[in-house]
Amino acid sequence: MNIPNILTLLRIALIPILVILYYLPFGWVNIACGIVFAVACFTDWLDGYLARMLDQNTRLGAFLDPVADKLIVAVALVMLCVTYASPWITIPAIIIICREIVISALREWMAELGKRSNVKVSYVGKVKTAMQMLSILVLLSVDKDHWFSWAGIIALYIAAVLTIWSMFIYLSAAWSDLKKHS
Repeated sequence: MNIPNILTLLRIALIPILVILYYLPFGWVNIACGIVFAVACFTDWLDGYLARMLDQNTRLGAFLDPVADKLIVAVALVMLCVTYASPWITIPAIIIICREIVISALREWMAELGKRSNVKVSYVGKVKTAMQMLSILVLLSVDKDHWFSWAGIIALYIAAVLTIWSMFIYLSAAWSDLKKHS
């Protein structure tokens, strides 16, 4: 167990805390949820940075890091869908969650073929993740009726577009293998 892996486990441990906070009946919960999610986003960056700087990349970390990211994003998006109860939030949330499942399965399948590097994280994927995290952070941090929630919704739509774009990049990179093994 090393520091980057501990930070990743911390991110997973923040999920139930986020859920509990989100449903508390107090006026300060939006800010508290925003802080918890911001800490999770920071640990996502920090664990990767430390793993590279300290040369502490491990197979466990390579497995846990994307799992932790997908878990906290999916949980936050589901909670936001319930709160907003609107197709304006639900549609991009579904796009994002479904893409994560498809690309995770694609990466696993490509790894079985010994070609995982063909579907490594792209620049568009990194921008998508940043926009996704920003949108969720905003939507968690403000009340759904606050005017600034529109900034979060717009960012969520940008994230959804980038999600589709990055999915096509990954599928294109794996297309010849998909055709060959179909």
